[in-house]
Amino acid sequence: MATFVVAHGAWSSAWAWKKMRPLLRAAGHELWTPTYTGLGDRAHLASPAVDLDTHIRDVIGVLDMEDLHDVVLIGHSYGGMVATGVADRARDRIVQLVYLDAFVPRNGQCLLDLQGADVRERMRELARTSGDGWRLPPNPMPVDTPAADVAWASGRRLPQPIKTFEQAVRLDDNVPPPPRSYVYCRRIGPTDVFRQFAERAQRDSGWRYFEIDSSHNPHITAPHQLLELLEKIVAGSSHRPTE
Repeated sequence: MATFVVAHGAWSSAWAWKKMRPLLRAAGHELWTPTYTGLGDRAHLASPAVDLDTHIRDVIGVLDMEDLHDVVLIGHSYGGMVATGVADRARDRIVQLVYLDAFVPRNGQCLLDLQGADVRERMRELARTSGDGWRLPPNPMPVDTPAADVAWASGRRLPQPIKTFEQAVRLDDNVPPPPRSYVYCRRIGPTDVFRQFAERAQRDSGWRYFEIDSSHNPHITAPHQLLELLEKIVAGSSHRPTE
């Protein structure tokens, strides 16, 4: 049995992993999905002060209060920023770190550093004009997302405090990361921001690399495929991309 903890993506929260709960439970695993401050059922706590460190502390709080150990920590999308910080500060609790189509920052980088200059400016402009100066409206979901899932998710995806994208992650260079895997979603959108991290995982030592035939949210659009892949990862199977 594996204990999975999810650092979820931007604009999202625990609800987005609803399809994965019964699948992982039936397979004998635990799944914990902390919701970040200011999103989902914790939307009432949103404020301009919420930043990346707030979300890192949200996840570490669950690890501590639930006394979770030997955790397989999944960082999805923006959650890669959060998971990186969590794994650095709670290294003794993390047995594996899985980046699911996620940002992988180096020490001193923020999410906006990992975007192109045009994207950075567009995000900041949206926060100024459509988010009271401090919140960023949700991005559209992938075009292949079934209409029923779009309808289900749309009312639940909430604006993201922009400081979570602007604050740099600070890492202890003396703490080695846990074993890391990168999962690249092959059905890319208009931009391919995550390819840079997929290529790094294939190039650098200390990584295992996987691909999944889905768009950016396989926990919503391809849950059975994701279950199979997560079980392969925790079992220690290796996989290289195929043509």
